[in-house]
Amino acid sequence: MKEYYEPEALVEKAFLVGLGVRGSQPLLSVDDSLKELALLADTAGMEVIGATSQIVNQVSPATFVGSGKVEEIKTSVEELGAKVVIFDDELSPRHQRELEKRLGDEIKVLDRSALILDIFAQHAHTREGALQVELAQYEYRLPRLTRQWTHLARQAGGAGSAGGVGLRGPGETQLEVDRREIGRRITKLKRELEQVRQHRSRYREQRTQAGVPVVALVGYTNAGKSTVLTALTGADTYAADQLFATLDPTTRRLTLASGRQVLLTDTVGFIQKLPTTLIAAFRATLEEITEADLLLHIVDISHPNVCQHIESVEDTLAEIDVPAVPRVLVWNKMDKWSGPPPSLPADSDRYHSHVMISAKDGTGIDKLSEAISEALTAQSQSVKLLLPYDRGDLVSYLFETATVEHQEHTRDGVLLRVQMSPEILDRFRAYLVRG
Repeated sequence: MKEYYEPEALVEKAFLVGLGVRGSQPLLSVDDSLKELALLADTAGMEVIGATSQIVNQVSPATFVGSGKVEEIKTSVEELGAKVVIFDDELSPRHQRELEKRLGDEIKVLDRSALILDIFAQHAHTREGALQVELAQYEYRLPRLTRQWTHLARQAGGAGSAGGVGLRGPGETQLEVDRREIGRRITKLKRELEQVRQHRSRYREQRTQAGVPVVALVGYTNAGKSTVLTALTGADTYAADQLFATLDPTTRRLTLASGRQVLLTDTVGFIQKLPTTLIAAFRATLEEITEADLLLHIVDISHPNVCQHIESVEDTLAEIDVPAVPRVLVWNKMDKWSGPPPSLPADSDRYHSHVMISAKDGTGIDKLSEAISEALTAQSQSVKLLLPYDRGDLVSYLFETATVEHQEHTRDGVLLRVQMSPEILDRFRAYLVRG
């Protein structure tokens, strides 16, 4: 009897291209950046079969790399049988068009931004994440729209619901129809994301009124943020040893040793050369970082470019205007490291403390919990409060949201010495005891 087998899905073969400009000071060397690009391609489901790089005095205005290099790339691609050429920087629309023309219709030309957007599209599982990625994709593609990019409204996730491109007017080209349709879709997505932003804003106001501090986990992609969240809270969150394994934000409640409760929020991982369209589209999510009371900056201590990763994350935080909230630097993956921690960054005074942990096996998690308590306490004020006996609800509230250092029952009520944030203090000024 003849057996039939389902054919395996074809894996796209990719060829990588890096470029260095003399006199520039990138975070990563061309070789290290290409290694990272190879990991991105692997995450996107491609097979990297070759790579090349070039050092130039300036970027070619026509073809990004030199004309001779383009011919060399074309020859290598033909010999290796690659179908995709990925450039390790964002290409301008002109670069994209010229490279597509010179490399031929059979070769797909991508840049780092398009590759990251594709990975995000694969990993966005919530409606909010899908909306944000779709907006970023459209804003990236619109200025690059060419004949081979037409009918995009039917390619991107969710766009089919827009009802198609409709009938063309007299003399209209398909490109013009597609551009107009994409413009309409961008407007609609921005409206929907503004509703998401307003919902998040109302939710944050409720959290502020409740007095529960928010601790945001930030870090370079694959630094282990989701694993740290799981280790601290015991929550069942997805984690994998790959770039951008988790995309949608996750919030979990954590009770510290002092009894104080905080909310831990795991946000999207950062990476060098993160597309500006993606940062803009994820504004609603990234506002969780800007509103946090404390940042846990998770870094992979075992990575050879760990210091550059720290700098890249701090650059991105500055780009989204994160205020000068306290930070704890968390050296993660100690199970893969045998030496002392690397030198702290030059501007290490921004960190309240630093802790060495292994979220995978639980080493140092108790110390990290203590560091969170200490960093939050450093922002608090120590005050005396006298609460009436009939306001036991307020006493319970303080034990959950602040640090109660001393409790004494007196004739007039419950006397407490409490470390609390300025936001909570405003609600208890009527109960303050002077001296």
